[in-house]
Amino acid sequence: MTTIDLESRYTSGVYPKRDVAIVRGLGARVWDEEGREYIDCVGGHGVAIVGHCNPAVVAAIQLQAETLITCPEVFYSDVRARLLERLLAIAPAGLERAYLCNSGTEAVEAALKLARLSTGRSGVVAMMRGFHGRTMGALSATWEPKYREPFMPLVPGFSHVPYGNLDALSEVVDDGTAAVLVEVVQGEGGVNVGSGEYLRGVQALCAERGALLIVDEVQTGFGRTGKFFACQHHDLRPDLLCLAKGMAGGVPMGAVLLGRRVGNISSGAHGSTFGGNPLACAAALAAIDYMVEHDLPGQAAAKGARLMERLSGIEARLIREVRGLGLMIGIDLRKRVTPYLRALMDEGVLALPAGSTVLRLLPPLVISDEELDAVFRAVERVLTA
Repeated sequence: MTTIDLESRYTSGVYPKRDVAIVRGLGARVWDEEGREYIDCVGGHGVAIVGHCNPAVVAAIQLQAETLITCPEVFYSDVRARLLERLLAIAPAGLERAYLCNSGTEAVEAALKLARLSTGRSGVVAMMRGFHGRTMGALSATWEPKYREPFMPLVPGFSHVPYGNLDALSEVVDDGTAAVLVEVVQGEGGVNVGSGEYLRGVQALCAERGALLIVDEVQTGFGRTGKFFACQHHDLRPDLLCLAKGMAGGVPMGAVLLGRRVGNISSGAHGSTFGGNPLACAAALAAIDYMVEHDLPGQAAAKGARLMERLSGIEARLIREVRGLGLMIGIDLRKRVTPYLRALMDEGVLALPAGSTVLRLLPPLVISDEELDAVFRAVERVLTA
């Protein structure tokens, strides 16, 4: 029985699976069980920032696994303490504390709870085309109806306004609004890049009306967009910053960084059994050190600009627009994207959708120029065929 047959027999069925079984990865490449090689521009949905099986991360995991794997946050932990110090040292100015968890949706859930607790308000304003996760609170903030409607009623108090429209936001943020939740680049929503003017306007509006600014950088954090955090492109000062994906080099981990305006956080207000466990903390320390030592944000900026320029030069009526920031790139097509993702896989490149018509590329930031050239050629062949 093949891996595909075995997994298909027992899996829940909630995931739309592709007809390939991945068994090994190294750097920006993965291999299936038949030995075929692919350049991975899915990257675990943006997780594999430092590459698959990064040697520094592997070594840190091995050492920590031999020392202490689990230690709940009711006890102090040496490796957790070092990670917190390191994480806040690279964080945007004004963020001084951190809550550690296991995923992006958990980070968003925690930020929503802490915003309500801190302000004593209940309203949350999020953006149309925003995606924040699939648990009930994060799902309430997510806009796409196909994700939301099967699970109605969701958590009350959430509203959505058009992304980029500051006037629309101003009409709904009031003295009952606990937080405004925004992405610097909307990933799942189509790789929509927010302008600095708009995002700074959101920040100013929150400060004026006493709401907290939650910036969701689950996908854009840790160098993906060419800065360590995408909010640094526009000198934003979020009150709560949600992180996950590439944080721990592939090991599940998330975090919420807290600013000075977040108060009233009492012991027992929130928690996580696995959050901040030593194994994940050791992996995150190694991953962050690797990002800094090899200037992965700078690499993402240079590689992404070069790839976007080449993609924008493809002469194909099929392409409506190429947009993105760093190595977070979306190619908006005039047709549904699924057949082109399949064709790219046949060319040896794995890529993602972002909505029904956008082809999304999220390669590891360690991808080589030669590998990016191969990705470009494959995309060009597929979109001009």
